[in-house]
Amino acid sequence: MNKIVEAQEVWKIYPLGEKKVEALRGVSLNVEPGEFVVIVGPSGSGKSTLLHLMGAMDIPSRGAVYLDGMNLAEMGDGDRTHLRCHQIGFVFQMFNLLPTLTVLENVELVLRLAGVGRSVRRARATEVLAQVGLTEQLHHRPAQLSGGERQRVAIARALANRPRLLLADEPTGNLDSASGLAIVDLFRQFNATGQTIVMVTHNEELARYASREVVLRDGQIVVQ
Repeated sequence: MNKIVEAQEVWKIYPLGEKKVEALRGVSLNVEPGEFVVIVGPSGSGKSTLLHLMGAMDIPSRGAVYLDGMNLAEMGDGDRTHLRCHQIGFVFQMFNLLPTLTVLENVELVLRLAGVGRSVRRARATEVLAQVGLTEQLHHRPAQLSGGERQRVAIARALANRPRLLLADEPTGNLDSASGLAIVDLFRQFNATGQTIVMVTHNEELARYASREVVLRDGQIVVQ
């Protein structure tokens, strides 16, 4: 089976004045199609850094990250942007919804940026919002929604382009416990249909809902 993500001996080093911060130190990790992988670890362990490398938002200082066999560091900026737009969906702790747009318009926007025609993007946005349980809120604006509902909109937006890989960075961090569990359960439902998901969290309790847990500490994987 082809790997969706393959990280090989990945280092990420950031300059900090005269010093250097080693955010990742020789990390190797594979993600297979259909997996739901949760990466856990304390703040500063390198979780988000690793997720950003998987999502072609950054490139490693050393080592390599492959998506469907393509070395992300060897791609140009335009190709990585195209990849993020069409093959990768992102969900963040901050919902990043545009307050002046309706729920439907927020989801349609990512399809519009991907060049999807108006009628198709309207139909697809409506469909994916129904899948996250927001049929009644299509024409609401973000300020009219609860935190859990806003995150559902963000998930719908991330899935609208039918990505090969869904990446979630602390998606329950701004939610109460019940809303957070509902979001993770929603991820499980999409994973059951074949969606590959990698989620980063500091909450180790959430790892039991995934098909695999990866533990990261001090920039290194200690359990996978």
